[in-house]
Amino acid sequence: RPRRRFSSAAAVLEPLEEDSGGITMKGVKISGRPLYLDMQATSPVDPRVLDAMLPYYVSRFGNPHSRTHLYGWESEQAVESARAQISALINASPKEIIFTSGATESNNISIKGVMHFYKDKKCHIITTQTEHKCVLDSCRHLQQEGFDVTYLPVNRDGLVDLELLRASIRPDTGLVSIMMVNNEIGVIQPMEEIGNICRETNVPLHTDAAQALGKVPIDVDKLNISVMSLSGHKIYGPKGIGALYMRRRPRIRVEPQMNGGGQERGIRSGTVPTPLVVGFGAACELAMKEMEYDEKRIKSLQDRLLTGIRDKLEGVVVNGSEQRRYAGNLNLSFAFVEGESLLMGLKEVAVSSGSACTSASLEPSYVLRALGVDEDMAHTSIRYGIGRFTTEEEVDRAVELTVKQVEKLRGMSPLYEMYKDGIDIKSIQWAQH
Repeated sequence: RPRRRFSSAAAVLEPLEEDSGGITMKGVKISGRPLYLDMQATSPVDPRVLDAMLPYYVSRFGNPHSRTHLYGWESEQAVESARAQISALINASPKEIIFTSGATESNNISIKGVMHFYKDKKCHIITTQTEHKCVLDSCRHLQQEGFDVTYLPVNRDGLVDLELLRASIRPDTGLVSIMMVNNEIGVIQPMEEIGNICRETNVPLHTDAAQALGKVPIDVDKLNISVMSLSGHKIYGPKGIGALYMRRRPRIRVEPQMNGGGQERGIRSGTVPTPLVVGFGAACELAMKEMEYDEKRIKSLQDRLLTGIRDKLEGVVVNGSEQRRYAGNLNLSFAFVEGESLLMGLKEVAVSSGSACTSASLEPSYVLRALGVDEDMAHTSIRYGIGRFTTEEEVDRAVELTVKQVEKLRGMSPLYEMYKDGIDIKSIQWAQH
């Protein structure tokens, strides 16, 4: 009997419209799959991670909370092994790792959970203006409940002012929350100095380390971190899995944000997804072995990208500190070019813009505005994300396409013509008609 080639599940997927002329999707036609330079959004699953996960989808499919048979026992053992792999990467104890659905949930548990637990004594939280949206929105949620939030500004290089942080801490401060590596501009905050300030003032420190895990060294004891949010799909692991690090000595407590069967010590109820957890653990173990090699390779690719663009274009600005940054994140602004137009012209490269495009308005990134970047330059930002599987050929192609598109757009810009003629654009008084 002939075997069916595809299952019914696979048949419901709508394929891309592909022909000899290229690929069409959502009304956009491109010659082929674009090269991927958006590693801050997500990363591909490392094939070695997938190999570790597959058995737990097929033969070892047990519920890790089933305590009466082999299927449950082997899944539980796999979960605990992954817990140890993740904790080893950050120099923590496996008992300090709580599995969640991702960094967004971990951030919500950290910020709301800590402040709710200590609400009788603490009602003030400190964060920065450049945090991830889920941290800022969690803080705004607490404000609506009556908590007091201080949003610290950052310097032009994107780094927090340590003296301002110290001066902002009050006797009723219950938490300081500062992102380790910024997702948009890649700057690395001085976490050791921040941790020392929190240690001296006896205030718990939370950090969103989704963009830092496996890319920069993390030692929770050295950095004095009390709670930390982690994500699997940023380090070549699967989507839908994250973790929350919670210090045991001195112990930090949180109020659970979800009720259920009491899994993960009651802090995050729900069946732990064994295959995703195994993948997250495998990704962390690989990162521990290859972090140093990856960092050197990615740094050389970033230098190649930046030098290639700067050698052929003027008016290119790196957003955020050029010294204290993760090399895989390069956020550039191109003078006299509109970011969305540049993105539309770069259909062969999967990158993202610092501009947030909504149906009603086109606002520049709140992160770039917090840095004090001029609005016209904030509108032109493009974030290039380089990772473990990025090649030199891809970087060279990205340089070629970027230079070509910027030159094309500048050729249509009257402002660029005026700049070339030596006119100071900022001195022009524009008349309204």
